[in-house]
Amino acid sequence: MKNWITFAAAAVVSVAAIAQPATGDGEVSKIDKASARITIKHGGLKALDMPPMAQAFRVADAKMLDNVAVGDKVRFTAEKAAGGYTLTALNRAP
Repeated sequence: MKNWITFAAAAVVSVAAIAQPATGDGEVSKIDKASARITIKHGGLKALDMPPMAQAFRVADAKMLDNVAVGDKVRFTAEKAAGGYTLTALNRAP
């Protein structure tokens, strides 16, 4: 029984770690308003176990793309959901 409890606790911690949003900084390299996607060159996102790269993200709301342009420095929050990554917040960096 003890091993089962340890395994169950580890599984809960692992699921919680996967569901954590990640906040990062990067530079916009592409915007595709038709498909509500943005590509950002960013540093590592530890909460998503993602190394530095250029990554295409879906956006939670297509209106988020109206306030940024290619070349802008941005700060964003991303979550992994439904087999992909979605931005839930996107702002131009000061």
